[in-house]
Amino acid sequence: MDKLIEVLQQLVNGVSLGSIYALIALGYTMVYGVLRFINFAHGDIYMLGAYSGFLLAPLFAQTFKFGEFDTFTPENTLFILCGAGLVMVLSMAICAGIGVLIERIAYRPLRERPRLNVLITAIGVSLFLQNMTQYRLGADPKAFPQLIPVHVVEGLGNLTILTSQLAIIIATVILLIILRFVVMRTKLGLAMRALSLNPTACSIMGVNNDIVISFTFALGSALAAAAGILVSMDSPSINPLMGNLPGIKAFVAAVLGGIGNIPGAALGGLIIGILETFVVAIGFPQWRDGIAFAVLIVILLFKPTGILGRVEREKV
Repeated sequence: MDKLIEVLQQLVNGVSLGSIYALIALGYTMVYGVLRFINFAHGDIYMLGAYSGFLLAPLFAQTFKFGEFDTFTPENTLFILCGAGLVMVLSMAICAGIGVLIERIAYRPLRERPRLNVLITAIGVSLFLQNMTQYRLGADPKAFPQLIPVHVVEGLGNLTILTSQLAIIIATVILLIILRFVVMRTKLGLAMRALSLNPTACSIMGVNNDIVISFTFALGSALAAAAGILVSMDSPSINPLMGNLPGIKAFVAAVLGGIGNIPGAALGGLIIGILETFVVAIGFPQWRDGIAFAVLIVILLFKPTGILGRVEREKV
């Protein structure tokens, strides 16, 4: 029974961590799906999401009494969720706007250029965002405000689940459902799927490709911002370089699931998160960061298209 509890504990920890990777990986995979390039500045959008929440929370601290509640009660639960939800939604909106601005200024002029040009530009945008954040807000780590009370969920016996972990898992599930609805049930979602298959045909049929691409960047950036807020509630220390490693791991997750495949990105994120957690649990914490790159090497060697990816034939 103790072994089972330990396995379940690590599984919960892995799903919580993997949910963050999944939200970031979705941005990588959606942009690749419509433009066929990797936006390496995406990890820094995740960082900007955390900083947006850091700057927004004090504006609503008095109204929603952030940090004043020690636990959830029937009286304050809705109050707490509304406050945290408002900060998250506003941060997502800010980062969605930043994502659209980056696409418009940095990537759109290079759309017809060689992909290497866009890739180098993405790295430049990443460095610009990191250094601008350090210049404006300082390079030292900041303590993220307590949006929700963090304590152990009661009634689970020896299984330890923090309210912050539960919030990450529930919020991720809700966001994935919303994303599924947007992509599969809306006209913009239909245009995204069509654009990923044949941009020329979309243009001929009257689709404004620029709007669809901007919407894709906005959607991916909003999900990355949500990941930044959620991880900051669980590990309340943020810094301008916090997006580097999670961004790379999320890219590995997108490749593992099948780059360009939305369910694959979510699956890849969960797998990477669970693998990391179990590697630490079995006594090899020094392998935690390396396991993602080992997975990348293996997947590129034996199944380059990823778990859910498909082989695409390019017409000459």
